[in-house]
Amino acid sequence: MSGHSKWHSIRHKKGAADAARGKIFTRHAKLITIAARDGGGDPDVNPGLRLAIDNAKKENMPNANIDRAIKKGTGEDKDGAQYVESTYEGYAPGGVAVLVSTLTDNKNRTVSSIRSIFSKNGGNLGESGSVSFLFSKKGVIIVSNPSEDLELAAIDAGADDVIQEEGQLEITTGATNLFAVKKALEDASAQIESAEITLVPDNTIEVTDEGVAQRIIRLIQLLEDDDDVSSVATNFNISADLLEKFS
Repeated sequence: MSGHSKWHSIRHKKGAADAARGKIFTRHAKLITIAARDGGGDPDVNPGLRLAIDNAKKENMPNANIDRAIKKGTGEDKDGAQYVESTYEGYAPGGVAVLVSTLTDNKNRTVSSIRSIFSKNGGNLGESGSVSFLFSKKGVIIVSNPSEDLELAAIDAGADDVIQEEGQLEITTGATNLFAVKKALEDASAQIESAEITLVPDNTIEVTDEGVAQRIIRLIQLLEDDDDVSSVATNFNISADLLEKFS
C-alpha cells in the first residue's frame, strides 16, 4: 500500500500509555455522542455507534459513561455539550502534510490551540483543502495475533490491503467495507486491537533525518494530546531504525 506508514501502526501500541484514563474516556465519549447524534442510539442498527462502543469497551470505559454519551447524542440528556466536528490542515517540518480532526464544544478555543501548536513546533496551519486531497477515507483494522489464516479471511471479506509488521496485521479496507471485514476477522478468532474509519495518505514522504523526524513526532504528539483532537493523520514515514529509537 503506497500510503502505509509505520507511525500509524505504533500509535495504537502506545495509545493507552500516552494519556490519563480520563482523557481517553472523554475522547471515546465524544465519538459515541457524535455517532449517536448522526445515526441514532441503537447500536444494532447504527454500525458507526457499534464501532465507537466497541472501541470504548476495549479501553475499559464503564457502561454508565457509554450510556450517558449515547443519551447526549440522541438528545435525551438536555444538559449535554453540543459537539461540532472540524478538520484543520497544515504542514509539519519537512513539508509533511497533517490533517487534524476535532470534536469540540468551543470552536474558537480549538482553532486557537491548534494554530499555537503548529506555530510553536515548526509547522504551518494551512487553508481548507491545502492537504486533504493527499488523503483518502479508509477503514483500518489492527490485529494483534497475525496469521496467514487471518490474512486470507480479511482478503476474502474484501480488504484492500494486508500488511504484517511489528507482530501485528494492519488491514486496510474501503470505508464502507470496514464492518464486513471486521466481522469476518472476529469470526476467524482475530484479536482486534483497534478498528476505525480514518484518513490514510495516498502516498508517504520518507523522512530520514533524525532531527526532522523528532520534530514531526513532537508536533503530532502535542496535537493528539489536545483535549479537542479526535485524530491526526499524516503522510510521513520513517525507517525501522529511527522508529526503534522513538518507540
